[in-house]
Amino acid sequence: MSEITLNYAGPVDLDTYGRYRPGGRPGPRYPFQGRIGTPEFPAEPGRYHLYVAAVCPYAQRAAIVRSLKGLEDVVSLSYVDDDRDGRGWAFRERRGADPVNGFATLREAYEATEPGFDGHVSVPTLWDRETGRIVSNNFPDITIDLGTRFDGDPEADLYPEELRPEIDALNARIYEYVNTAAGRVGSATTEAEYGEARQAVIAFLEELDARLADRRFLFGSGITEADVRLWPTLLRFDVSDNPAARISERPLTAFPNLWAYARDLYQHPAFRENTDLTALSTPTGETDPWRIPAQPFQADWEQSHHRAAV
Repeated sequence: MSEITLNYAGPVDLDTYGRYRPGGRPGPRYPFQGRIGTPEFPAEPGRYHLYVAAVCPYAQRAAIVRSLKGLEDVVSLSYVDDDRDGRGWAFRERRGADPVNGFATLREAYEATEPGFDGHVSVPTLWDRETGRIVSNNFPDITIDLGTRFDGDPEADLYPEELRPEIDALNARIYEYVNTAAGRVGSATTEAEYGEARQAVIAFLEELDARLADRRFLFGSGITEADVRLWPTLLRFDVSDNPAARISERPLTAFPNLWAYARDLYQHPAFRENTDLTALSTPTGETDPWRIPAQPFQADWEQSHHRAAV
């Protein structure tokens, strides 16, 4: 095997490259949708590599599942830099070089897969060393496949077959009312639209808080795919999403069961070790007079959660 030349992109340069834009490629936003465990992409240890970003909640999910399933020696992983300009995600010294291909930017992986690619360069991206191309950048599929297609930790059954319809249904609501809540509420252009959007999010958070009163995790005593999809957004609620979109007068800490649950997960090694609290942004929100005040708030994630007996 030839030695990889490690390359770094230059510093973020908005004056030269502008802000990141997803490009004009027609078709789905996440066009590469290969699946592990198919004849094209068999579940072979050492064959696949994950590109992730510490700042991205969707990429953080993949890193967490990899750890929960004990796949550190099965699927390799590396980080892109936290910041982007018009070139998209890039490799810089802060997070390290690309150890697989020596790319300076993640766009090079997309262009190697589809020459002339002009679309969204996203993380997580799952790369196939064997064929030298992207398997998938479709984030929901990546965590499902990592959780089900390899012979990882059998105790970590993240997607039990008998619960899959219920998990899928809850995941759809988590995506609508939590994962994309900041964008939905933040983009409201009238007071009425804003009020309706934020109240829908708050009602769902209250529903989750009540659900967690008598169960440790969303589906009982074991962590599932639903917990992995919910948690990274909860992590960002007080420091990023709420200050940016002005969703709720209450911080996450004011939802007692949800806050204890979030701490419980954070204190699990698979979640803690794939979290960099310093990478989370603290933006200021819109100044429309009809938006409620919401300031960045960093809670104590090390506080005891007392959830083990739930």
